[in-house]
Amino acid sequence: MSEYESMIRRQRKWMLYLLAILVLGTGFTPYTEIFNGLILGTVISFYNLWLLQQKTNAFGKSVAESGTARGGLGVFSRLAAAAIGVLLALRFPEIFHIMAVAIGILSSYLIILFDMLIVIITQKKKPNNS
Repeated sequence: MSEYESMIRRQRKWMLYLLAILVLGTGFTPYTEIFNGLILGTVISFYNLWLLQQKTNAFGKSVAESGTARGGLGVFSRLAAAAIGVLLALRFPEIFHIMAVAIGILSSYLIILFDMLIVIITQKKKPNNS
C-alpha cells in the first residue's frame, strides 16, 4: 500500500471515530441541536474529504500518465455541499445549530492537520536508517 493510500485510510478512520463520538454526544447529552449540527457538518466534511481524495488521486494519475493536468479538484461540488448543509441548518434551526454545522464542515481540515502532526511525531521518534 502506498503512503498516499495509507494516509487516506487513516483520515477516513479518524473521521468515522469523530462521527461515532458525535453520535454518542447526541444520544447522551442534552445538547442535541449542537451535536446534530456537528454531525451534519461532519458528514458533509467527510463527503468533501472523500471527494477531494478521489479527485486528487485521479488528478495525480492523469499527470503521471499524460504529463498534463486534466480536470479540477471539484471545488464547486465541495462548496455546493457545504452550502446545502448551511441551508438545511437555516431551514431547520430547531434541529441543527448553525455554528455547529459550520464547525463540523471544517472538521476534515482539522483531521488532516491532526493526522499530519501524528505522522510527523511518529517519524521523529523512529531512528534514522540513512
